[in-house]
Amino acid sequence: MNTRDNKLSKKGSLKGLRPFRLNSSPSPFQGEGDKGGEVLRQPLNQLEGKIGSILDNYQSDKNLLVSILQDIQAEYNYLPREALTQISQDLGVPLSQVYSVATFFKAFSLKPRGRHIINVCLGTACHVRGATRILETIERELSIKPGDTTKDLKYTLETVNCVGACALGPIVIVDGKYSGQMKADKVKPLLENYD
Repeated sequence: MNTRDNKLSKKGSLKGLRPFRLNSSPSPFQGEGDKGGEVLRQPLNQLEGKIGSILDNYQSDKNLLVSILQDIQAEYNYLPREALTQISQDLGVPLSQVYSVATFFKAFSLKPRGRHIINVCLGTACHVRGATRILETIERELSIKPGDTTKDLKYTLETVNCVGACALGPIVIVDGKYSGQMKADKVKPLLENYD
Protein backbone atom coordinates (compact mmCIF):
# COMPACT_ATOMS: atom_id res chain seq x y z
CA MET A 1 0.00 0.00 0.00
CA ASN A 2 1.49 3.38 -0.91
CA THR A 3 1.44 6.47 1.34
CA ARG A 4 -1.54 8.00 -0.47
CA ASP A 5 -3.67 4.86 0.08
CA ASN A 6 -2.57 4.74 3.70
CA LYS A 7 -3.70 8.36 4.25
CA LEU A 8 -7.05 7.64 2.61
CA SER A 9 -7.66 4.61 4.74
CA LYS A 10 -6.97 6.58 7.92
CA LYS A 11 -8.96 9.68 6.96
CA GLY A 12 -11.73 7.96 5.05
CA SER A 13 -12.48 5.26 7.56
CA LEU A 14 -16.01 3.96 7.33
CA LYS A 15 -16.14 2.60 10.85
CA GLY A 16 -19.35 3.42 12.63
CA LEU A 17 -21.31 4.19 9.47
CA ARG A 18 -24.51 2.30 8.79
CA PRO A 19 -24.97 0.65 5.40
CA PHE A 20 -27.18 2.54 2.97
CA ARG A 21 -30.51 0.90 2.15
CA LEU A 22 -32.75 1.93 -0.69
CA ASN A 23 -35.86 1.30 1.38
CA SER A 24 -34.62 3.12 4.49
CA SER A 25 -36.80 6.19 3.92
CA PRO A 26 -40.50 5.90 4.65
CA SER A 27 -42.80 5.59 1.68
CA PRO A 28 -44.99 8.63 0.97
CA PHE A 29 -47.79 6.10 0.66
CA GLN A 30 -47.19 4.64 4.12
CA GLY A 31 -50.41 4.18 6.01
CA GLU A 32 -52.42 4.21 2.79
CA GLY A 33 -53.77 0.73 3.44
CA ASP A 34 -54.58 1.51 7.06
CA LYS A 35 -57.57 3.70 6.20
CA GLY A 36 -59.80 0.96 4.87
CA GLY A 37 -61.86 3.34 2.74
CA GLU A 38 -63.96 2.35 -0.23
CA VAL A 39 -61.50 3.90 -2.69
CA LEU A 40 -58.74 1.64 -1.39
CA ARG A 41 -60.78 -1.52 -1.83
CA GLN A 42 -61.70 -0.78 -5.43
CA PRO A 43 -60.76 -3.58 -7.84
CA LEU A 44 -57.57 -2.85 -9.74
CA ASN A 45 -59.22 -3.28 -13.15
CA GLN A 46 -61.87 -0.70 -12.21
CA LEU A 47 -59.13 1.75 -11.19
CA GLU A 48 -57.26 1.06 -14.43
CA GLY A 49 -60.43 1.72 -16.42
CA LYS A 50 -61.04 5.09 -14.77
CA ILE A 51 -57.40 6.13 -15.13
CA GLY A 52 -57.46 5.02 -18.77
CA SER A 53 -60.57 7.11 -19.35
CA ILE A 54 -58.93 10.18 -17.78
CA LEU A 55 -55.81 9.65 -19.91
CA ASP A 56 -58.02 9.35 -23.02
CA ASN A 57 -59.60 12.72 -22.19
CA TYR A 58 -56.12 14.24 -22.56
CA GLN A 59 -55.08 12.04 -25.54
CA SER A 60 -52.35 10.61 -23.24
CA ASP A 61 -50.37 13.85 -23.67
CA LYS A 62 -47.52 13.80 -21.16
CA ASN A 63 -47.37 17.61 -21.34
CA LEU A 64 -50.74 17.65 -19.55
CA LEU A 65 -49.52 15.63 -16.56
CA VAL A 66 -50.67 18.21 -13.99
CA SER A 67 -54.18 18.27 -15.44
CA ILE A 68 -54.29 14.47 -15.50
CA LEU A 69 -53.24 14.33 -11.84
CA GLN A 70 -55.88 16.95 -10.97
CA ASP A 71 -58.60 14.82 -12.54
CA ILE A 72 -57.41 11.71 -10.71
CA GLN A 73 -57.31 13.64 -7.44
CA ALA A 74 -60.87 14.86 -8.11
CA GLU A 75 -62.00 11.28 -8.75
CA TYR A 76 -60.36 9.61 -5.73
CA ASN A 77 -59.69 12.58 -3.40
CA TYR A 78 -56.00 11.57 -3.45
CA LEU A 79 -53.49 10.04 -5.86
CA PRO A 80 -53.42 6.25 -5.45
CA ARG A 81 -50.03 4.59 -5.96
CA GLU A 82 -51.49 2.34 -8.67
CA ALA A 83 -52.72 5.40 -10.56
CA LEU A 84 -49.27 7.00 -10.56
CA THR A 85 -47.74 3.74 -11.79
CA GLN A 86 -50.29 3.42 -14.59
CA ILE A 87 -49.80 7.06 -15.63
CA SER A 88 -46.05 6.49 -15.77
CA GLN A 89 -46.44 3.41 -17.96
CA ASP A 90 -49.15 4.78 -20.25
CA LEU A 91 -47.47 8.17 -20.81
CA GLY A 92 -43.96 6.72 -21.06
CA VAL A 93 -42.79 9.05 -18.31
CA PRO A 94 -40.48 7.84 -15.53
CA LEU A 95 -42.35 7.14 -12.29
CA SER A 96 -39.88 9.44 -10.52
CA GLN A 97 -41.05 12.34 -12.72
CA VAL A 98 -44.74 11.62 -12.04
CA TYR A 99 -43.96 11.38 -8.33
CA SER A 100 -41.94 14.62 -8.50
CA VAL A 101 -44.91 16.52 -9.94
CA ALA A 102 -47.34 14.88 -7.48
CA THR A 103 -45.23 15.91 -4.49
CA PHE A 104 -44.30 19.38 -5.75
CA PHE A 105 -47.83 20.79 -5.56
CA LYS A 106 -49.42 21.00 -2.10
CA ALA A 107 -52.85 20.47 -3.69
CA PHE A 108 -51.97 16.84 -4.41
CA SER A 109 -52.13 14.18 -1.72
CA LEU A 110 -50.59 10.72 -1.74
CA LYS A 111 -52.62 9.70 1.30
CA PRO A 112 -56.39 9.17 1.30
CA ARG A 113 -58.24 12.34 2.28
CA GLY A 114 -61.59 12.82 3.90
CA ARG A 115 -64.77 13.78 2.08
CA HIS A 116 -64.60 17.13 3.92
CA ILE A 117 -61.37 19.09 3.98
CA ILE A 118 -60.97 21.41 6.97
CA ASN A 119 -58.38 24.18 6.74
CA VAL A 120 -57.54 26.27 9.79
CA CYS A 121 -55.76 29.54 9.08
CA LEU A 122 -52.74 30.08 11.33
CA GLY A 123 -51.61 33.36 9.76
CA THR A 124 -50.57 36.20 12.07
CA ALA A 125 -53.98 37.88 12.28
CA CYS A 126 -55.78 34.59 12.93
CA HIS A 127 -53.08 33.41 15.34
CA VAL A 128 -53.34 36.47 17.60
CA ARG A 129 -57.12 36.07 17.62
CA GLY A 130 -57.03 32.50 18.90
CA ALA A 131 -56.62 30.22 15.87
CA THR A 132 -54.51 27.83 17.91
CA ARG A 133 -57.39 27.26 20.34
CA ILE A 134 -59.74 26.65 17.41
CA LEU A 135 -57.29 24.11 15.94
CA GLU A 136 -56.93 22.33 19.29
CA THR A 137 -60.72 22.15 19.64
CA ILE A 138 -61.06 20.60 16.17
CA GLU A 139 -58.26 18.14 16.99
CA ARG A 140 -60.12 17.05 20.14
CA GLU A 141 -63.49 16.79 18.39
CA LEU A 142 -62.14 14.66 15.53
CA SER A 143 -59.27 12.91 17.36
CA ILE A 144 -56.80 13.78 14.60
CA LYS A 145 -53.85 16.12 14.13
CA PRO A 146 -53.18 18.42 11.16
CA GLY A 147 -52.33 16.38 8.08
CA ASP A 148 -54.41 13.42 9.29
CA THR A 149 -57.73 11.98 8.18
CA THR A 150 -60.40 10.46 10.38
CA LYS A 151 -60.66 6.66 10.25
CA ASP A 152 -64.05 6.86 8.55
CA LEU A 153 -62.53 9.08 5.80
CA LYS A 154 -65.01 11.82 6.65
CA TYR A 155 -62.62 14.67 7.57
CA THR A 156 -59.08 15.72 6.78
CA LEU A 157 -57.58 18.45 8.93
CA GLU A 158 -55.01 20.84 7.47
CA THR A 159 -53.50 24.17 8.40
CA VAL A 160 -52.70 27.07 6.10
CA ASN A 161 -50.47 30.08 6.69
CA CYS A 162 -52.85 32.75 5.43
CA VAL A 163 -56.01 32.87 3.35
CA GLY A 164 -56.03 36.63 2.82
CA ALA A 165 -59.18 37.34 4.84
CA CYS A 166 -57.46 38.70 7.93
CA ALA A 167 -60.34 40.95 8.97
CA LEU A 168 -62.52 37.84 9.46
CA GLY A 169 -59.99 35.89 11.55
CA PRO A 170 -59.76 33.42 12.98
CA ILE A 171 -61.00 31.52 9.96
CA VAL A 172 -61.89 27.87 9.40
CA ILE A 173 -62.55 26.73 5.85
CA VAL A 174 -64.54 23.55 5.26
CA ASP A 175 -64.80 22.39 1.65
CA GLY A 176 -63.98 25.91 0.46
CA LYS A 177 -66.65 27.59 2.60
CA TYR A 178 -65.20 30.27 4.90
CA SER A 179 -66.38 30.56 8.50
CA GLY A 180 -64.94 33.71 10.03
CA GLN A 181 -64.63 35.01 13.57
CA MET A 182 -64.55 31.44 14.83
CA LYS A 183 -64.70 30.64 18.51
CA ALA A 184 -64.05 27.31 20.20
CA ASP A 185 -67.75 26.93 21.04
CA LYS A 186 -68.68 27.31 17.34
CA VAL A 187 -66.55 24.34 16.23
CA LYS A 188 -68.94 21.53 17.13
CA PRO A 189 -71.98 23.15 15.42
CA LEU A 190 -69.84 23.83 12.35
CA LEU A 191 -68.74 20.20 12.10
CA GLU A 192 -72.31 18.96 12.65
CA ASN A 193 -73.29 20.77 9.44
CA TYR A 194 -71.18 18.23 7.55
CA ASP A 195 -72.57 14.99 9.04
